[in-house]
Amino acid sequence: MSKYKLLNNVNFPSDIKKYSSSELKILSKEIREKMIEAVSKTGGHLGAGLGVVELTVALHYIFDTPKDKIIWDVGHQSYPHKILTGRKDKIETLRTGGGLSGFTKRDESEYDPFGAAHSSTSISAALGIATANKLSNKSEDVVAVIGDGALSAGMAYEAMNNAGSSKTKMIVILNDNDMSISKPVGALRTYLAKILSGKIYFSLRETIKLIISSFSKRFMKKAGKAEDFFRSAVTGGTLFNSLGFYYVGPIDGHDLDVLTSVLENSKKMKYDGPILIHIKTEKGKGYEFAEKSTDKYHGVSKFNIQTGQQEKAKSIAPSYTKVFANTLIRHAQKDSKIIGVTAAMPSGTGMDLFAEKFPDRMYDVGIAEQHAVTFSGGLATQGYKPFVAIYSTFLQRAYDQVVHDIAIQSLPVRFAIDRAGLVGADGPTHAGSFDITYLSTLPNFVVMAASDESELIKMINTSVQINDRPSAFRYPRGNGIGIELPNEDEKLIIGKGRFIKEGKRVALVNFGARLQECLTVEKNLSKKGIFPTVFDARFAKPLDENSLWQIATNHEVVITIEEGSIGGFGSHVNHFLNEKNLLDKETKFRSMILPDLFIDHDKPENMYKVAGLDSASIENKVIDTLNSKIVLKKTN
Repeated sequence: MSKYKLLNNVNFPSDIKKYSSSELKILSKEIREKMIEAVSKTGGHLGAGLGVVELTVALHYIFDTPKDKIIWDVGHQSYPHKILTGRKDKIETLRTGGGLSGFTKRDESEYDPFGAAHSSTSISAALGIATANKLSNKSEDVVAVIGDGALSAGMAYEAMNNAGSSKTKMIVILNDNDMSISKPVGALRTYLAKILSGKIYFSLRETIKLIISSFSKRFMKKAGKAEDFFRSAVTGGTLFNSLGFYYVGPIDGHDLDVLTSVLENSKKMKYDGPILIHIKTEKGKGYEFAEKSTDKYHGVSKFNIQTGQQEKAKSIAPSYTKVFANTLIRHAQKDSKIIGVTAAMPSGTGMDLFAEKFPDRMYDVGIAEQHAVTFSGGLATQGYKPFVAIYSTFLQRAYDQVVHDIAIQSLPVRFAIDRAGLVGADGPTHAGSFDITYLSTLPNFVVMAASDESELIKMINTSVQINDRPSAFRYPRGNGIGIELPNEDEKLIIGKGRFIKEGKRVALVNFGARLQECLTVEKNLSKKGIFPTVFDARFAKPLDENSLWQIATNHEVVITIEEGSIGGFGSHVNHFLNEKNLLDKETKFRSMILPDLFIDHDKPENMYKVAGLDSASIENKVIDTLNSKIVLKKTN
């Protein structure tokens, strides 16, 4: 007999409409248990989802989804939503090949009206949908759910500013689970939230407005301000009121009775503008080990439900992230000008280790990548050496700042680009696919990619000494290969690669973490009588032009390999060789890059096969190119 007595009968949100208040609470408990069970087998984002179980139930109970739209910011908290919206039987396939995404995804379900995996997009998307409804004379409700951390991003405030002036009804739910932006929830606040969202207060408010409408505009203005001030003073909504929102809260986000009451009142409210409902929740709610964890089990690997112990991959090599952090710490011990900067990812980037040693020189600016970059530029103008540690996919959000505030001014900001390349279970939204392209196209930049943990240390060492322009070094997720590590004195010559194997006919020119695959190819081809040169480029900018010239003039086939999109390292090599007329004769050039598609989440080895960047694909490319009879020649 299944332990999920109520959940077993729920396939879609319409199935919960018949449940009583007490049954909804039991259902919430079962959803929480189901989610813990699923994530223990797959890994994923646990804490955020545990914190919004009651909210998820209340939203689907009150609103008519999928006709009414619920937009979850980031998507970390969407697992309970997936359980209730026809994906219950697939929930144990989260983040696995062919299984459910760890985030909301439009082509996965009609209940996911907007895909998300980066933060702070929900209010903008919700306003767009609400505006479309208004233009089409549709009466559907639109709800955006955003966390307090995501609210730190400028985009959220841009959206709220626009929403407040739009006179378009939409509901924003602020899920406050960490930041102390309000006092603890109490009985009075709960009571006021009910009152302020209900018909009695709203009708009284409108009646008062009607009465005072016969008075002067000056009097009306003062009366309106007094009403708003009273409500704000009681509820703490001054900021949101100023932005044009009707503020309700804060309320207990785990109290289903209060949640359903407030949501129903807000749904029925005839208010011509945005409404913000402020709820207080506990991240990791209902699972002891998550509640006690410092990060509330934000992101977890597979774990034992009874003990909370997470599985850790066994490796003799340290992670690239840890290698970066430890190396930067060693430099910072000798150089007081070194500053650490990250954007809400101190543990993910290793900057938490830096902060332990140098709390006064470590700045976590929140989910504000744009600010992080320009803030670092300001530091650089004053002689400091900022290291900005941001995942590749998140640095995309600050590209204008990288161009305008850093590159144009040639400021020596160092970008530590973590999670470069494919990232496995987090899928295309978190893949570092584009940084080689979007950085190497910029003047005044040094762009490096580490082929192993030893090379990463050398690149950090080198970047410390680059004081006349910005630099970046990229490195992958996961552990290194177990190579001996150099000391912090060993540096690279800027723009100089290295020959790993010297052969003939074929040259494999690697940029980044595919070097081991290239070496596997070299071994396999050697057995077939083909002895390739293997060259580790190290730099996409500046290119090692002398070595590339040597390679192109001494090999029949030249193949570049990189874990990035078109327009990156291979494109720059191709441009150089063409400009120098090195491809006008018999040299066959090929560039192996990530394909022109977003690769779905899977085990990394499977993703590399799809991408055509595994050793078998590289070997096949070599054979095919050698056998190719078509050579493009210059025509007059």
